[in-house]
Amino acid sequence: MKKKNRKEVISKVFGKVFVMMALAMTFSCQDTTLEEEKTTTNVVEKKFFFNKISASASSDLARRWAPIHYKDVDATGTYSEGGKSDYLTAINYDNDWNAENNWNNLPAFANSLSAHCYYSVVESKTHWFITYAFFSPRDWTDIALLYQLDQHENDLEGVLMIVEKDGSAYGSLKGAVTTNHSDFFSYATAGSSFVTGLESIDGTLQMKDFNGEMHPVTAQEAKGHGLKAWPQHDINGDGIIYYPSASGVAQIPADNYDNYVEYKLVNIFEAGGLWDQRFNTDLFFNAGGGFKGNDFKSGGANAPWAWNDGNDGIVQGGELATDPAKLADNYFDGVGNFSRTYINNNYNAAAGGVVTVFQNCNYTGYAVALPVGNYTLAQLKSYGVVNDDLSSVRLESGYKITLYQNDNFGGETIIITGNNSCLGTFNDKASSVKISVL
Repeated sequence: MKKKNRKEVISKVFGKVFVMMALAMTFSCQDTTLEEEKTTTNVVEKKFFFNKISASASSDLARRWAPIHYKDVDATGTYSEGGKSDYLTAINYDNDWNAENNWNNLPAFANSLSAHCYYSVVESKTHWFITYAFFSPRDWTDIALLYQLDQHENDLEGVLMIVEKDGSAYGSLKGAVTTNHSDFFSYATAGSSFVTGLESIDGTLQMKDFNGEMHPVTAQEAKGHGLKAWPQHDINGDGIIYYPSASGVAQIPADNYDNYVEYKLVNIFEAGGLWDQRFNTDLFFNAGGGFKGNDFKSGGANAPWAWNDGNDGIVQGGELATDPAKLADNYFDGVGNFSRTYINNNYNAAAGGVVTVFQNCNYTGYAVALPVGNYTLAQLKSYGVVNDDLSSVRLESGYKITLYQNDNFGGETIIITGNNSCLGTFNDKASSVKISVL
């Protein structure tokens, strides 16, 4: 065998070493790149789901989805004040936080009713829930026989906008629930995955362009001021169209036919604002949110944390504002990636939970969110869960639920560590549960 030249051998050896080193460096660089991509993805996910929105961003978010608002006006009748009784304004339009002089002070301030809208933002890991509330000093009628029965001082009606976080600055509007006196009405946007849940969807939430952005459109009737998605209520003859102000302006309508009036957005949680006023006994009967009023009827209007559709079963009074993820999860099916864990809820920091149990398979029927803990049958019933009635569960990452066949954690068990759309042999079988960290 011919001996190889030493330099050639060294060259080939070093060449192989160089190639191996290069390959190693290449694979190392690829691994680092993949790791960076994973890290970047995780950062995006954490920012997308978990980071609490700032106060300024909250204000921008509220402005982004604030409705174009149609307000019907009736200038006839003893208490119409020439139509001014239907104008939007601030709760303290008369320069005080006294609910018992708002009816009688209206004539003196009739030409200075600057438009305001109160809002709050509650945030879960997957959604923003924005409540908007519109105030008028009088809820009135032009039927004399109903003066004592139907009229009351102060009126505050509103809407909850349900916005899915999708990685963009303002998310995607999926649905809305409005307050029409003591009844709530549900709407989904065109193309939304939201479908009828425990409550029927009452229509499509219409959108209109305003300054290059599509905004939802809502409307209030005259006199009683019930609120629905437009055009289920609409302007009938005279009426005012209100738009959200980008600069914090609170405009005064020129007349009953003004079709462009900007309203000022006011954060319910601002210092000294509506939430801070909940202990003010000149404004509310108590912190529960019922406005005082002494004209025709005692009280009659409520703050958002007291809005109530009395026949909604599992959804309790006030939860449209204080636990909006619960309301949305029960009113609608098809909500997709949906968390009941709040990262910002100034109404009720204890609301929500890490595991949601459902009455039916495929995450339908009633939906009850539970925090970490052990729940006997009696405790489950206090949340609205019926014995032997659970069929699917949805979990936050990092938690597990153990379902027990019998009360007090007895009988057969099943441990679930991820979303389960149908419990199979354990369907309609649970009588107690334990929820814990994995």
